[in-house]
Amino acid sequence: MESEQIIFQQLPAARRSMRVAVVTETYPPEINGVAITIHRMIEGLRARNHEIQLIRPRQSRNDFAAAGPRFEEVLRKGMSIPRSENLKMGLPAKQALIRLWSLNRPDIVHIVTEGPLGFSALAAALKLRIPCSSDFHTNFHSYSRHYGIGWLRKPISGYLRRFHNKSQATIVPTASMRDSLDGHGYLNLRVVPRGVDTGLFTPRRRSNVLRNQWGVTPEQPVALYVGRLAPEKNLPVVIKAYDAMRNAVYTPENGAQYSAGGFSQGLKQTAQLVKARVGLEAVSLDLEGWDSHFAQSTVIEPLMRQLAQGLAAFRAEFDALASQYFHDNFVRQDFLMSRAVKL
Repeated sequence: MESEQIIFQQLPAARRSMRVAVVTETYPPEINGVAITIHRMIEGLRARNHEIQLIRPRQSRNDFAAAGPRFEEVLRKGMSIPRSENLKMGLPAKQALIRLWSLNRPDIVHIVTEGPLGFSALAAALKLRIPCSSDFHTNFHSYSRHYGIGWLRKPISGYLRRFHNKSQATIVPTASMRDSLDGHGYLNLRVVPRGVDTGLFTPRRRSNVLRNQWGVTPEQPVALYVGRLAPEKNLPVVIKAYDAMRNAVYTPENGAQYSAGGFSQGLKQTAQLVKARVGLEAVSLDLEGWDSHFAQSTVIEPLMRQLAQGLAAFRAEFDALASQYFHDNFVRQDFLMSRAVKL
């Protein structure tokens, strides 16, 4: 009797899909940091096969709920925020959310903003015993003095602390913010750093034509501010920093010598930013031309030399200073492990 043929198949591991309810009072096409950050987060979750229910205020009469694969929008009534007419604040909707989530229960509720709609979502999630997390994006208690309500600083600070402490986790973007909030009595803080869209922010988009229009050389650093012109943005500090950069001549430490190439100069600028302690978390530098299968000795060897020279200078500059400036163990122990870079 002949045995049947055995067929082997390798299938991808199953990935659990979650249903996530995201509650926010700002979202594109509104343009601000919170809206853009949450939109990218949602798109990332959808790409990983998670189902998103987005609950937000209706931004205008012509604003209609969108729907798509693994995506559903629920629009609620809102009102304009004082002194920010282009932004909406969601009105309370606790009972509506309880009804909504009782019929179609999410696995988790993530609250982005702490306004009336966010507070309603927190109360509804606690009532239904749905796991809940929150985002801390804006220091409203610090901003209050810029809008003539500094006397409300303590009540606002207390409200924010009580709000976030009722969630199972509060997401913050940096370790410094976590430490600051921890010192003010916030609990269950989790750091989720910001990412960099390397498809959008890439040296491939560098334009010498544009730099010529600005009147700067290819190697000359350019500082750019992108954001709202608002009191809480501390623009006088930005201008002061720009003036200091313009008047300062940076001298690498420990005898580090950076070559004139763009990659090496990029590392030099990175070293300057690291030492300025401006909160730098990620840097993208590109040394193009590696994908070559023709005349490799001619093409690749100069690139290897540029790479080695740049990394050697960067390593030399931080030879004994890594623990002062780098808090990530991978960077401190692995990237800076070698004593020198050699061909």
